[in-house]
Amino acid sequence: MTMMQRAAEGRMYETEAVAKKEGIDEEKLRRRFASGKVVIPCNPRHAPEPCGIGEGLSIKINVNIGTSRDHIAPDEEMEKARVAVRYGADAIMDLSTGGDIDAIRRSIIKNVRIPIGTVPIYQTGLRMARKSAVVDMDEDDIFRGIELHAKDGVDFMTVHCGITSQTVETLRHSDRLTDVVSRGGAFLVAWILHNQKENPLYEQFDYLLEMAQEHEFTLSLGDGLRPGCIHDASDAPQLHELTTLGRLVRRAREKGVQAMVEGPGHVPIDQIEANVRLEKALCDGAPFYVLGPLVTDIAPGYDHITGAIGGALAAFHGADFLCYVTPAEHLCLPTVEDVREGVIASRIAAHAADLALGRGRDLDDDMARARKALDWEGMFARAIDPEKARQYRHRGHNEDTEGCSMCGDVCAIKIVKEYLKKG
Repeated sequence: MTMMQRAAEGRMYETEAVAKKEGIDEEKLRRRFASGKVVIPCNPRHAPEPCGIGEGLSIKINVNIGTSRDHIAPDEEMEKARVAVRYGADAIMDLSTGGDIDAIRRSIIKNVRIPIGTVPIYQTGLRMARKSAVVDMDEDDIFRGIELHAKDGVDFMTVHCGITSQTVETLRHSDRLTDVVSRGGAFLVAWILHNQKENPLYEQFDYLLEMAQEHEFTLSLGDGLRPGCIHDASDAPQLHELTTLGRLVRRAREKGVQAMVEGPGHVPIDQIEANVRLEKALCDGAPFYVLGPLVTDIAPGYDHITGAIGGALAAFHGADFLCYVTPAEHLCLPTVEDVREGVIASRIAAHAADLALGRGRDLDDDMARARKALDWEGMFARAIDPEKARQYRHRGHNEDTEGCSMCGDVCAIKIVKEYLKKG
C-alpha cells in the first residue's frame, strides 16, 4: 500500500508529525492527504523529515542547486545545500548537469534531511545529447532514468507528462515570444517533433504510476510550456498543458500516488490570482508549486525580488509551494551567496502570505515588542537573516546611542516612551 492508501485507512506517522509541526488537527490533515490535497514527499530509501505541502498548511519553499557543464564543484553544491537548510528551505532539488551526476545526487540525499527532488530527464537527455542528440533517447532511456533516481531515494520528481502531440500543435500556432524555456519541456517538444510520436510520459502514464507506487516518490507534474516572459503568460499552450495535468492528477489519485502540479513562470501581477484559481479548479485542489512567479522581465540581477513579489501574491491566492529564484536567474549558475539571498527572499514571500492568511502573526508581534523595547538581541533572534541585521546595526553605530544610527538621539520610540511615562 502507498502512503495515500494507508492514510485512507487510518493514522500514520507522517501525518501525525506534520500535524504537530503545523499545529493543526491530525485527522483533518490525514483526510486532506488521503484526498490528494496535501502531499508529503517521502521516499522510504531517504526517509526525510516529514514535510506537508498543500491545503491549510504553511507555505513551503524549494531551493534548486546543481552543477553545470561549465562549473563542476560538488563541494560547493553541498555547501549550497547546507546554506539552504540553514536559512529555512523546506525542500531541495538537485538539477546537476555536469560532472558525476549520480555521485552528486547520492551525496545530497545522504547528507540532507529535508525532501529531495530531481528532474530525471535532464540526466537522460544530456547523456544522449553529449553522445548524439537529445531526440535519440527512447522510452526505455526515459523510464530507466526515473527508476535510477527512485532507487537512490529521490522524494519527488518533476515529470513533464502534460506535453502531448496536441499541445505541441498548440505551441506551433501560438504567438509566443520565447517558445519553450523549460529544459525538460524543450527536450520533449523536440523529441515529439523529431520522432513523430507521442510523449512516453503521457502515453505510458500508467507505467509511471506503477513505478511511483513501488518506490513511493511524489510526482511533480512539470509545466514544460510555462511562460518564459510576461507576453506569453496565460496563453493557449500553457493552459492546454494545465488541463492535461488536471486529468493526470485524477489518475494518480486513483492509484494512490501523490501528485502536485507545477506552475508559471513569468506572470504579470494582474494575472496571478486567476492562474492559481484555475490550477486549483482544473486539478481538483492539488498542491500548486510555482516558480516565482516573476512579475516583470526587466530585472536581471534582481529576479529574487521579482520572484518574491509574485510568490507572495501567488501564495496568498492559494499556491502552496514556492520555488525560490536567485539574483543569478537568467544569467549564470548561482553562487552560495546567491542561494542565501534567494532563500531569504522566498522565505519573506512565504511568511508575508502566511501572515495575510492568519498564520505566524506571533513572530511579527514579538519583533514589534523587541523594537519598542530597543532590544537589539531580541530583534536579531527573530530576524529571518540575523547576521545581516546585526551587520547593519553595527555599521556606523555609536556605542553611546541606544537607538540606530539613522535616528541617533532623536529616536521616535525613546521620545514617545519617555513622555507617555510622564503622562
